[in-house]
Amino acid sequence: MSSDERADQPRVTDAVWTIPNALSLVRLLGVPVFLWLILTEHDTAALIVLMASGITDYLDGRIARQYGLVSRVGQILDPLADRLYILSTLLGLGIREIIPWWFVGLLLLRDVAVLSLAPVVRRDKLPIPPVHFVGKAATFNLIYAFPLLLLGDGTGLLSEIALAVGWAFAWWGTALYWLAAFLYFMQIRGMVRAHRLRGRAV
Repeated sequence: MSSDERADQPRVTDAVWTIPNALSLVRLLGVPVFLWLILTEHDTAALIVLMASGITDYLDGRIARQYGLVSRVGQILDPLADRLYILSTLLGLGIREIIPWWFVGLLLLRDVAVLSLAPVVRRDKLPIPPVHFVGKAATFNLIYAFPLLLLGDGTGLLSEIALAVGWAFAWWGTALYWLAAFLYFMQIRGMVRAHRLRGRAV
């Protein structure tokens, strides 16, 4: 990585009690509430929780970058909250038969593929790679797809429009989700190579 590229990267701190981390924690606490709401068909309340999650997701990243509050804890909490919301929404919509189970499996398989790289990261004691822009774009598409698909589970013109737009977001999100996994794999491979080269040089 060149000095210019390093300069573009935000400084990562060991801070724990920060506003961005607090927002990520609030998002995490909302996951079981959201899952209960969607399974009990309290759709309006579920949509409100999901939209609040999207807003706090945007705010915690924006505040962290703008005020130099990027932390190692935040680098874990933020993507963890994203994954749990995606997982809980997939399970809820799958159980209610709003989306097919093969689509649920397509997204879950991606996460399994990424998790399979964890032993490599632990073995070489590599740092957690930063979340790629493509990954955030994928999450954005999926987070906005799910409430639209939920709205589409009804009758009338509005539901038909929401369903069509929701699936458009869902497919774009899925494609970007898998692309982000590929880029993550490439990041890990590059870090492993650099780690091994440093080991040989010692």
